Amino acid sequence: MEGSDDCFQIFLLHNPLWVHSYHYMKAIQILETGGPEVLQLADLPIPHPGPGQVLIRIEATGVNFIEIYFRKGQYKASFPLTPGSEASGTVEELGPGVQGFTAGDLVASVSVMGSYAEYALVPAAQLVKVPAGLTPEQAAAAMLQGMTAHYLAYSTFPLKAGDTALVHAGAGGVGLLLTQLAARIGARVITTVSTTAKAELSLEAGASDVILYTEQDFEAEVKNLTGGKGVDVVYDSVGKTTFDKSLNCLKPRGLLALFGGSSGAVPPFDPIILSGKGSLYVTRPTLWHYIATRAELELRAGEILGWAASGQLKLRTEHIFPLAEAAQAQTALESRNTTGKILLEP
Repeated sequence: MEGSDDCFQIFLLHNPLWVHSYHYMKAIQILETGGPEVLQLADLPIPHPGPGQVLIRIEATGVNFIEIYFRKGQYKASFPLTPGSEASGTVEELGPGVQGFTAGDLVASVSVMGSYAEYALVPAAQLVKVPAGLTPEQAAAAMLQGMTAHYLAYSTFPLKAGDTALVHAGAGGVGLLLTQLAARIGARVITTVSTTAKAELSLEAGASDVILYTEQDFEAEVKNLTGGKGVDVVYDSVGKTTFDKSLNCLKPRGLLALFGGSSGAVPPFDPIILSGKGSLYVTRPTLWHYIATRAELELRAGEILGWAASGQLKLRTEHIFPLAEAAQAQTALESRNTTGKILLEP
């Protein structure tokens, strides 16, 4: 409305306390499920930390498929919603009872509520300090995907030297980190990728063999590469389009760790097929159950961030989008044409 800005300025002059009582930030807000266009930039109040909470000024936000699932309605959420959970930033304010952190600390978490924003709250119990030598961008890029790779390689199927693993989406964020961890352990890593450029990245990360699934039948190639024996474990974040053949790639009593579904949900199946294919195991793990205790969170985050800070773990951040371009960031991730991590910066 014409003249509204002038009226607002007059209001502020006569109500100075209002300025100090209401502080606003830029944030992405979703009012309803839908495509990327529902991600709208809005002015929202900066939240205040309650008991056990920390307010952080966000410096980098990780973009992940879980936010796309919420946006589409595949995962249930209440609206309006500010998406996001993974971020790094600087401690701004401590809520009552919080100890171990001080204003100005560089921190990171995968439990930053509404991290598509300039500020957000974090439960102190889910927050870790970022070691010296890492930037906020590196910390944000390492947390969710790094700890996912960690629990997959060390807990879901504890790899050992001599094991053979098949990693789908080998040039993706988790794929590159998981390949590095598996190779460090001494496992043989076979990956699937879509392009020769991605194949090069996968080989650099430590893959022994790379299959171009756009040109080759990955099941046949795995059988050929293993002399018909199959692999000990398949780490599958793709889901619908890979599930059946992933099972066929396993040796008897092998394990399929289905930790994502970028191609869609796996249809219901009769578990008797696991018996017929060699008494196979299938698990659908999620990170939250592998960092359920403070000790486990500190172990996984500490090792991942520590290895990244020392250069033992290479992080790849392909795209950094401004917060206002969250829709473009999610579109890039959903296309599956990217490699490494995608970030937002306020």
